[in-house]
Amino acid sequence: MIIAEKKQLEEIKAMLQGYRKVLNVGCGGCTSVCLAGGLKEVEDLCTQLTISLEGDRVVFEAEGYTVERQCEPHFLAQLDEIVKPYDALLSLGCGAGTQLLAERYPDKPVFPALNTVFIGVNRDIGWYEERCKSCGDCVLGMTGGICPNALCAKGLLNGPCGGPKDDHCEVNAEVPCAWIRIYERLKAQGRLENILTICPAREWQDQVQGTLILQPYRDRYAKKDK
Repeated sequence: MIIAEKKQLEEIKAMLQGYRKVLNVGCGGCTSVCLAGGLKEVEDLCTQLTISLEGDRVVFEAEGYTVERQCEPHFLAQLDEIVKPYDALLSLGCGAGTQLLAERYPDKPVFPALNTVFIGVNRDIGWYEERCKSCGDCVLGMTGGICPNALCAKGLLNGPCGGPKDDHCEVNAEVPCAWIRIYERLKAQGRLENILTICPAREWQDQVQGTLILQPYRDRYAKKDK
């Protein structure tokens, strides 16, 4: 699923400067599951903005509405009448949902309340790991279901770099080497010949595997790691 996290409150306030009546639009899809943009998060943000701006002596009104999925047009249709009295819209959906919201209501300024971080899996409550780069050319069938684009810091498609130490990545010693994992899985499946298949080189950036642990849960998982 798509993983996102809320922007800092001060950044959101800066985007909304000059707008007095704002609708916070949540998403019941991915951002709800990753505890960033569901019904509860929408209500919490409305409260935070109202209290903070009242403290700044700014007249401000924020209300919330959560659709099932922001990335699908027919779910946004229910907002057509609701959005009319608002000066601006604040999206708690992913980047795709925010863009679709802005496309449907081009006369309304639409601002992102979240940063879309990566496509990942849910490891535990509030703990997510990147697993897919959306490269458009999936090689998981050849690599034993382990993505070298997302899990190898260098995005190597033709085996390890030679830098792993104790089976872990030289870029981040806490992350297992993706290619050692691929080798071990293919060996267990009797498919090691896949290693000999040469993939054309691609240019990629920011290949270090992303991990997001929400602030309220960081102490919890730090204790678990110890």
